[in-house]
Amino acid sequence: MVCCVALLLRSTGPFLQTNKNAHLVSHINMTAPFDIKKIAVIGAGPTGLAAARYLSAQGAFETVVVFEQQAEVGGVWNYSEYPTTSLHVPQTDPFCPQDPPLRSKPGAPPVFPTPMYQSLHANTVKTTMNYKNAPFPDDTWVFPSRQSIYNYLVGYAKDVRHLIKFSHQVKSLALRQTDGRDQWDLEAACTISGRKFTDTYDAVVIANGHYAVSFIPEVKGIEAFHKAHPSTILHSKNYRVPKPFTGKKVIVVGNGPSGLDIARQISQVADRVYLSVRHPTPPDKVHHIGVTEVPRIVEFVSGKRAVVYEGGKTEEDVDAVIYCTGFFFSFPFLPELLKPTLLTSGKGIRGLYQHLFLIQHPTLAFPGLLIRTVPWPVAENQAAALGAVWSNGLTLPPVEDQEKWELDLFKRRGDKNIHVLLDNGDDGRYINMLHDWVAQSTKKGKEPPYWRDEQFWERGVYWPSKQEFEKRGGTATTLREIGFVYPGVGKWVHLGPKLLNPVVDSKRQSPDHQASL
Repeated sequence: MVCCVALLLRSTGPFLQTNKNAHLVSHINMTAPFDIKKIAVIGAGPTGLAAARYLSAQGAFETVVVFEQQAEVGGVWNYSEYPTTSLHVPQTDPFCPQDPPLRSKPGAPPVFPTPMYQSLHANTVKTTMNYKNAPFPDDTWVFPSRQSIYNYLVGYAKDVRHLIKFSHQVKSLALRQTDGRDQWDLEAACTISGRKFTDTYDAVVIANGHYAVSFIPEVKGIEAFHKAHPSTILHSKNYRVPKPFTGKKVIVVGNGPSGLDIARQISQVADRVYLSVRHPTPPDKVHHIGVTEVPRIVEFVSGKRAVVYEGGKTEEDVDAVIYCTGFFFSFPFLPELLKPTLLTSGKGIRGLYQHLFLIQHPTLAFPGLLIRTVPWPVAENQAAALGAVWSNGLTLPPVEDQEKWELDLFKRRGDKNIHVLLDNGDDGRYINMLHDWVAQSTKKGKEPPYWRDEQFWERGVYWPSKQEFEKRGGTATTLREIGFVYPGVGKWVHLGPKLLNPVVDSKRQSPDHQASL
């Protein structure tokens, strides 16, 4: 089975690659309808909450139940003051066991630490990231704080709290096939009492997130260095506040959003901060965070507490190396199903259609995999698609078409970038493509969001506006306050020194438009 997902980012129409949108529906001809009454959702983070709300609103399913290992909703936004004490150096195995929980006192729910750090705020504008018809309060920062986001998610979950089994960790999920029909045997355990729970479901939504198993690359000497200096090498999931790095020499590895933000925070208290990268960071970003950029680390030297950069330069007396190198996808309750065909390198999931449906077993879904995206409206549209398909309002393309599509994507992008949206606006086009496909369903449910020109504009200005937000103290509640104004379709204007190019409203794009994923 070689399948993954091709991302067709059309302005209208569903999934099949064709030059005429009018022909799309005629290609969708799955022979056997679904018979889904009971659905399990694994995880009550942002993606799982969207799934619960949209599947419930579909009105076609008797049972929707959500399993959440924490004592509250929020997923990665569920902040814990203390980070995990577990760290494997190096960490190159996506099948690494899950970090153990922290227990505060006997009888209390255990806490599963997330990578959330204290002063994190979103890197997406609040009016783009919110769920449909659920705006953030007016006084929320334009780039909301982690606490504001957490409070928002708790409020969003209000209508589905009765569906959630809190402090229940899913232990296993096994495929059961009866008379050609797929069902899923799920086993969970209460994290407080240890009591086990088992049941069988017709469909399962896997929304457990992908910020649990860290990736720390294999580098010459890194294991010996870690043994000699066990508190020096960290991962972003271990970071909470900059204070421990006061007066220190720190190397932050990676120039993604977390790497840049953590480096910026630490640079305000540390003696020196170096940003170690494989590919150069734009100069304005380096200047904004106040660090010195250096090449990637190729060797650790234990005796001198030193690292060697590519090119041969040595940095001695290093106090901390923080790897902001991302995470593996990890599904500890599905080891046999995922090995070795679905989860190979841990960087992507093979065998999916539209980053969502498992092609060979389409009653198992994996929403929330896309990277470099505005995740919540994506999750809403994916949830709406699940509801429409599983209620037989829409049908999937033939399996061979899905497999060809997936293989084409894999050849183009490889395993590592299979869920990465590289081009600005790709997430909006994916959102709109799913929206338009769901709109054709004969079984109407909750309508998901659709991006207009203003949302594409907000997505396009997120980095310069976030820089300006931070420069002005990080308390602005609108883009206008920091000099960014949306004047109308196709007329993107920045009141500061930089003029931004307009993006064409996706509704008016050629129907043959396809972003390269």
